[in-house]
Amino acid sequence: MPLGPTIVETLARARADLRMGVPVVLIGKAGQAVAAAAETLSADRLADLRNLGHPVLAITARRAETLKARAYDGDLARIDIPAGSDIRWVANMADPADDLSMPMKGPHRTLRSGDATLHRAAIRLAKAARLLPAMVLVDTAIPDFAAAHGLTKIDIDAAAPELDALSPLHNIISARVPLSVSEAGRLHVFRPEDGAEEHYAVEIGQPDRSAPVLARLHSACFTGDLLGSLKCDCGPQLKGALAEMGKEGAGVLLYLSQEGRGIGLANKMRAYSLQDQGFDTVEANHRLGFEDDERDFRIGAEILKRMGFSQIRLLTNNPAKVAMMQAHGIEVTERVPLKVGLNPLNAKYLDIKAKKSGHIL
Repeated sequence: MPLGPTIVETLARARADLRMGVPVVLIGKAGQAVAAAAETLSADRLADLRNLGHPVLAITARRAETLKARAYDGDLARIDIPAGSDIRWVANMADPADDLSMPMKGPHRTLRSGDATLHRAAIRLAKAARLLPAMVLVDTAIPDFAAAHGLTKIDIDAAAPELDALSPLHNIISARVPLSVSEAGRLHVFRPEDGAEEHYAVEIGQPDRSAPVLARLHSACFTGDLLGSLKCDCGPQLKGALAEMGKEGAGVLLYLSQEGRGIGLANKMRAYSLQDQGFDTVEANHRLGFEDDERDFRIGAEILKRMGFSQIRLLTNNPAKVAMMQAHGIEVTERVPLKVGLNPLNAKYLDIKAKKSGHIL
């Protein structure tokens, strides 16, 4: 029985490497490339990559739009990194923090020929690692390059199905947790096989599995849930949903580790900083290189199924959540509004939710 890592385990290694600034090697039909996250790349490693070949910066079409760079590949742009540019140039191309005070001087030379498959996979890895979706790649034909340098190697053809698939979830443990809204509280911990963050389910009472259960899909919000931030309505929604379940005597709240609509806390704080510059929530996400919402609601549907639920009364103002649950095998018999938490500091945020994300407020 082989002791080496599976492709799923190798992907987990690659995410960890990128977060620490270590490059990975991507191989596929298009060839082989060394890839490093722009956010964590050091000046020394950029110099090493230049010694290997000519580096290219891969960014999403969203970020390319802000930089006025042509996204010839549709969903991404491959930008030639000028010979005289340093690590600050790479960082500023990836991070929009100083876009207004230090606008990027173009025009940028964007590649339009060649295969972008490796670059696309690199960006997906950066997102999975909760990093800015910007990667520096250098093509290389050197055999066994990864082994020679102790780098993680990813066969992207083998990895593609795993990147698309929902990682199997395992109910690791559940235990009674008396809550202020109900002493009959129970916390379930679900762990994905791919090494990503754990997700949680708070079960109130003993919900009837044969009837629609009052349910809430709540994405983790450190600032709102824990600190009581007034910039969003997450904290009041969490408390309000649990209170409703306590009143009914039964319910299930899924607490999903998808901070900042799936971009992670650090990137969420970057978005907050951009909002202080005058951009709304959606615009900030786009400037960072992300879509409006990067969450995967298949996770919520799978947890509900694992807990024995097939029908729910969903506490949400977001019709997209209803559609997502329906699409993934969970029948939503009723959408239950959850209109709480409006204050002068989040009024614009909620208005953007309604206008750009379709929330019913």
